[in-house]
Amino acid sequence: MTQPMIVFEDVGKSFILHLREGITLPVIAHASLSVGAGECVVLGGASGSGKSSLLKMAYGNYRCAQGAIRVRDGERVVDVARAEPREILDLRRRVVSYVSQFLRVIPRVGTRAVVEAAGIEGGLATEAARTRAADLLARLGLPERLWDLPPATFSGGEQQRVNIARGLIAERPLLLLDEPTASLDAQNRAVVVELINERRKAGAAILGIFHDADVRDAVATHVVDVAGFRAKFAAGHGAAGEAAA
Repeated sequence: MTQPMIVFEDVGKSFILHLREGITLPVIAHASLSVGAGECVVLGGASGSGKSSLLKMAYGNYRCAQGAIRVRDGERVVDVARAEPREILDLRRRVVSYVSQFLRVIPRVGTRAVVEAAGIEGGLATEAARTRAADLLARLGLPERLWDLPPATFSGGEQQRVNIARGLIAERPLLLLDEPTASLDAQNRAVVVELINERRKAGAAILGIFHDADVRDAVATHVVDVAGFRAKFAAGHGAAGEAAA
């Protein structure tokens, strides 16, 4: 039986609001799920239920308050919840891709160079990265006349398409997607669905959040309702959990 690419084991997260007299704001608790190669698991639930927090913990942007997040790296397994920063950076180079809702890149660097750099960092040869970047940008509907312009000059939807190209170029085995189609029109959403399904059929493990129900239904192999993890927190913590829900 194939081992999962990522496993969440009893994961919990809360924030301390230092500007509000140190109040603890619970986000999620006792979250357990896994994603295997060739699966696309979609996190469902209302806004504020902790979906993005789970993705950020998996990528190492947030630390867990409890539990483990185990990512398979070849023959070894790394617990992202306890890994050193250098281990997390190494996973990002070789194993985990993350498409957020926001594009953060070096100002004044051209779009094609931004995407190519992500491919080279992920292990592609320079020429392969250049070819793959051009293919992705073309499929995502960005005209070639824009490729040498910095993405900071683009509209929100155009920037998000650059973001998607960066996240998909290196073909890492684990892909985290945080509402990648939220700012796209129907035509470009359809292209992103094709790209996601291509990656899944090629064996990638995908964990994502999708604002659009049609996109979610087109890519999901199954859906996990994150609200269930919040319910577990409320049941175990009484009024505090209810106030945070």
